[in-house]
Amino acid sequence: MESSSLPSLAATENWPVPTAAAAVVRADGTVAGSRGPTGRRFPLASVTKPLAAYAVLVAYEEGAIDLDEPAGPEGATVRHLLAHTSGLAFDENRVQAAPGTRRIYSNTGFEVLGDLVAKATDIPFADYLHQAVLAPLGMTSTTLEGSPAKDAVSTVDDLVRFAAEVQAPRLLDARTVLDAMTVAYPGLTGILPGYGHQRPNDWGLGFEIRGAKSPHWTGTTSSPRTFGHFGQSGTFLWIDPDVRAACVVLTDRAFGPWAIEAWTPFTDAVLADLRR
Repeated sequence: MESSSLPSLAATENWPVPTAAAAVVRADGTVAGSRGPTGRRFPLASVTKPLAAYAVLVAYEEGAIDLDEPAGPEGATVRHLLAHTSGLAFDENRVQAAPGTRRIYSNTGFEVLGDLVAKATDIPFADYLHQAVLAPLGMTSTTLEGSPAKDAVSTVDDLVRFAAEVQAPRLLDARTVLDAMTVAYPGLTGILPGYGHQRPNDWGLGFEIRGAKSPHWTGTTSSPRTFGHFGQSGTFLWIDPDVRAACVVLTDRAFGPWAIEAWTPFTDAVLADLRR
């Protein structure tokens, strides 16, 4: 899947990474452009979370769980866990704040969600994710190999299918997806990993929302409604409803200063191409 219809994607070839693959998919499911080995499997790191969240939302629509049922620390719900406001610490089962008071980015919270869905459905979460999301979308190269917070492996081709689904939902009611891309518990502050303290630190349900965050991993010209996720393995997926398109980039170099330097101008160039 190689395309030059979006010249901006060529920039990935100059990044200081061994391998990069990228694609842009429009809201109607057409691929506007792609670059690199889009069929190669890369560890997603935290780009796993939107996939896991989508499966949790399927479980909600199926009636297996409820978004407002108790889950995690006392006083917290499924909704709190999805929105990183349960109070759970980043990577340990320790409560750092009362539910709904701070945005504490938590891998542990997503592991609690995975356990909850597995118990409610009597299906291991990796299998549930496969049955509820991956198989119906034809994401045949994607697997969850551990934590629902960070251990999926996928390809650009597969994530293009997911990004097309989120923009024009078939597996979920469009109102549920709108809920997921709308700020949950507005006004909360917190740290955006890699980018420091944000006031406010907006999140939806499983998706980070750009809002007015600065600095940020998306573009300076990205709309405030842009939502998605990035991963410490040098990966990201954003969806910008204002340009009706999504961008997926997977690399095999861990997130760091190179990514902070490269990603924002890259996204601005992609958006400029899309707006032409």
